[in-house]
Amino acid sequence: MLQRRQLLLLGALGAGAARAADDRTGGDPLGSMQWPSLREQYLANAPVRFTDAVIVRTPAFADDAMNVPLQVDARALANLGGGVQRMLVVVDRNPVREVLAFEPLRALPMLSFRMRLEQASPVRAMVQTRDGLWHVGSVLAQAAGGGCTVPGASRVDGSWRSTLNQVQARIFNNVIDGSRRLRVRVMHPMDTGLVAGIPAFYIERLELRDGEGRLWWRLEPHEPVSENPLITFELPREGPQSFRLQGQDNNGNRIDAEVSA
Repeated sequence: MLQRRQLLLLGALGAGAARAADDRTGGDPLGSMQWPSLREQYLANAPVRFTDAVIVRTPAFADDAMNVPLQVDARALANLGGGVQRMLVVVDRNPVREVLAFEPLRALPMLSFRMRLEQASPVRAMVQTRDGLWHVGSVLAQAAGGGCTVPGASRVDGSWRSTLNQVQARIFNNVIDGSRRLRVRVMHPMDTGLVAGIPAFYIERLELRDGEGRLWWRLEPHEPVSENPLITFELPREGPQSFRLQGQDNNGNRIDAEVSA
């Protein structure tokens, strides 16, 4: 009888500890102590749910913490709550948490790019549908660390001066899912401001417009995006064959290039 009581007591204590931990992490499935402050900072009091409908893909271990591949796929939400309005990518333990914000508009709610990781951390894709609900997909990314606090290669060799804001872009047809893939590369050092003597210097806005001036997507990159960003977007199969990519960095330098198949 005594042993049974001890087991019940231990079980109750374990359940209580689990509830306390759950309270401290705000119900985060990855158990991150940073999640409650991150939610308060970016989502305030908006309704939130963790979901597998937002897929976040990244390598189990990042060999190069300055170039960590990441793909976010929220196509499962395209017909939910009025469709996807906004996507935020954040890293719990980066010194600069927000990686980028994306408004798909006429594009599909999906993109791929590379980013910097300062240390092993949960990586979040927070997707807001038009009904105001935030849907959060998460993955734990392991890394050796230091990706945000060392200068990029183009900063070290000085080559960024001759290539700044040059654009390479092309549209490809996807045979499998019937969409078109737009791959954009903008030459830029994307300095985080965390290296001694080098202030933050990064692209802060990119937009894609068609020949009639209609906006197809809007992107707000931040410091943790890797240097010379290579970003892949998905567009519907039907639509214009040529576009214009425009934007600027945080020093006011303009980006302007034609994009076509």
